[in-house]
Amino acid sequence: MDMTRRNTKTIKIGDRVIGGGNPVLIQSMTNTKTENVDATVAQIQALTEAGCDIIRCAVPTMEAAKALKEIKRQISIPLVADIHFDYRLALAAIESGVDKIRINPGNIGSTERIKMVVDAAKEINIPIRVGVNSGSLEKELVAKYNGVTAEGIVESAIDKVRIIEDLGYDNLVVSIKSSDVLMCVKAHELIADKIPYPLHVGITESGTLTSGNIKSALGLGMILGQGIGDTIRVSLTGDPIEEIKSAKLILKTLGLRQGGIEVVSCPTCGRTQIDLIGLANKVENLVAAYPLDIKVAVMGCVVNGPGEAKEADLGVAGGIGEGLLIKKGEIFKKVPEDQLLDALKYELDNWSE
Repeated sequence: MDMTRRNTKTIKIGDRVIGGGNPVLIQSMTNTKTENVDATVAQIQALTEAGCDIIRCAVPTMEAAKALKEIKRQISIPLVADIHFDYRLALAAIESGVDKIRINPGNIGSTERIKMVVDAAKEINIPIRVGVNSGSLEKELVAKYNGVTAEGIVESAIDKVRIIEDLGYDNLVVSIKSSDVLMCVKAHELIADKIPYPLHVGITESGTLTSGNIKSALGLGMILGQGIGDTIRVSLTGDPIEEIKSAKLILKTLGLRQGGIEVVSCPTCGRTQIDLIGLANKVENLVAAYPLDIKVAVMGCVVNGPGEAKEADLGVAGGIGEGLLIKKGEIFKKVPEDQLLDALKYELDNWSE
């Protein structure tokens, strides 16, 4: 894998900067009704706490577009308006003070309407994210390439980019998404050398927690592993908080993000004499709040546990109704099973290298 980051144009989204070798940022999308300001703000604040860098809201109505003004006032991360079909919603969202708008010029209408949106964005210099999904590929391109293909997606995206460039604007971010992982990877490989703009990467409509995580981890891993991608979203059918957890882990696994505790745990076997599955989940939830850059191991038995935990900074290994605490490969404490989590928390609270 070539992890050298592709040098894209630097773009500002609110107080965040993407492209130009800056860190890959995590994006998510609210699933509340945007018109419901309180619910939307509450969800954005929870996502921010979980580690979301940029948030996008659907704007299906004029009421939603106007609600963005109050939502923006109450949050601390950049706000992106997601617009389809109606250019007036894009204009209203820009007026509400969003930090970026997402449009597909192909469904906004005439060049005159697209120009109105571009001019409004240009006036306050906010970026436009040009988004193309395989599911909405133009009929002519489907016919040209005998079906929905990576080549067709890329041609469609470049056509849309050229429309906006021809209107005199290049403050752009591009996203090309497909629910087909290999098609999505190929499309990113094809477009990477054709445009200078930052790419927002994701496997769209990837599915539920299990299938969505697997498809996203594979797809994003293959794309980011080639140095392609400046922001990411893990699209899951579920609580958006899960998207952030997964995105953080993908970036950390690829070495693209530092910080945060990494939990390693064994897969359980016939020797397991502790509720390892429950314990591992509790440990994962516990460590999420700590900014420490360490590794914590959760092992199911005292046979291999201490040895397997040697590589970790902290570890717990289960026995019959009791557990061992391991620090830097050495056993240093034995506690009853029901006190294991509290003992681990104490060590994390008082951690020093």
